Amino acid sequence: MSGLGELDRPATPASPGSSAVAWDGRSEEWLAPEGEAVEDTAPEDALSAGVAVENRAEPCSERPADSTGAAGEPPLPAPALASGPAAASAPTTAPASEAAPRRGAGDPVKALMHRHRHLCERAVDPLEIAAGLEAHGMTDRTAARFRHRDVFSLAEEMYARVPRDGDRPVRPAPAAAPRARSDWALLTLLPGALFAATVTGLRLTDGQTRLCLATAGVLAVLLALCAALRRGPLSPHGHAHPGSLGASGWTCALFAYAALGDGLLRAAVNGGPDGLPTGANDGPWPLTLAPPLTLVLACAPAAWSAHLLAVGACRRLEASRGLEEFTAAVRPLVFGVFALFLCALTALTGLCAKALGETADHPRTLTLGMLLFLARLLVVHGSPRLPVLLLGAAGAAETIAVATVFTGRLPGCGFLAVPVESLVAAWGPTGVPALTCGAAALALLIHASRTLPRVSAHARTDQPC
Repeated sequence: MSGLGELDRPATPASPGSSAVAWDGRSEEWLAPEGEAVEDTAPEDALSAGVAVENRAEPCSERPADSTGAAGEPPLPAPALASGPAAASAPTTAPASEAAPRRGAGDPVKALMHRHRHLCERAVDPLEIAAGLEAHGMTDRTAARFRHRDVFSLAEEMYARVPRDGDRPVRPAPAAAPRARSDWALLTLLPGALFAATVTGLRLTDGQTRLCLATAGVLAVLLALCAALRRGPLSPHGHAHPGSLGASGWTCALFAYAALGDGLLRAAVNGGPDGLPTGANDGPWPLTLAPPLTLVLACAPAAWSAHLLAVGACRRLEASRGLEEFTAAVRPLVFGVFALFLCALTALTGLCAKALGETADHPRTLTLGMLLFLARLLVVHGSPRLPVLLLGAAGAAETIAVATVFTGRLPGCGFLAVPVESLVAAWGPTGVPALTCGAAALALLIHASRTLPRVSAHARTDQPC
């Protein structure tokens, strides 16, 4: 019977305050020491209690450490939770204060700064960073992904977060408009004055003296042009290009064709220089001096037009807070500056032709002047690749036009001269430079209307002129 009594004995009561209890076989109940009351529980053994606890256990992240049961029951004692295989497989509850914090989102601006680390380190103001970002395809809509309303504010944060040394110079006024200076203003007038003096000397001399004067005058004008293009608004400010030397060579070729090309082409179409009567210049073909004189004198209005563009762009940059807003404000300025230079070039063309007693051929002079002005403007603002290409294309086209006429005199090659001869018969010798330079100038104008309104084109306009 003792074994049966042991089997019928109920489970130990789950009283949290009881330290030691005894079983009374005669009264068949648990006796607590010193008369303490014993709360009876359901006749479950420790294993059943552990399974029940596991089945109704709440997730550790939702149940507080001191919570009670669903029906207000006190928590099970530790021995019951620790006994049985189910209790061993139950997950351990960690305190809420020791839970691992959720990992936050990464810093997108920091990742962008790491991607453009060299740009941020070399920049001396936020404008250079904004220009670099725009050159890499960044727009105001893209800047919104980095929690900024526009590229300017994003560039300001990137510039402020770059660690800098104390010895590194920081420009206090990043968008200061360039000021006009007397040195470059006088240098732009010097080539025209020297060319006018050379032309006057050629009209008053003859023979060997005239040849020496022409050589010295051309060298002086070239040196003056180089000096004028190295300072002031027409200076590229470090935007060097590997093909700059070739562009200078093609520019000289265009100037030479403006002075000699029309007479040479007319002589070639008429059968060669030997069959052409000499003109007032005592040469095998007539020398035209009005177009090159006009272009050299136009160096001054070109410099002032570039200066106005730089000043206007800096002012609009201070007032704009977005790339689209800046582009919409600068594009009319680009066309206005171009129209201002075109008006000055037209006036100079008529004045120079009248002063030298020559015919004012506006299409030839204006197209070449527009081509040279737009090419220099794009080189100044950091876009030299297309101007160098188109200058070479225009110079090569004029040279090829004359060469095809002479090649057409060979047996069986007459078809090569037909296009040029037809053009000369319809428009005269000036139609070749007007057509080639006009097409190149139109392409540069379209390119300038898309390139110059960008903020990256004016990143260095704040340098002193």
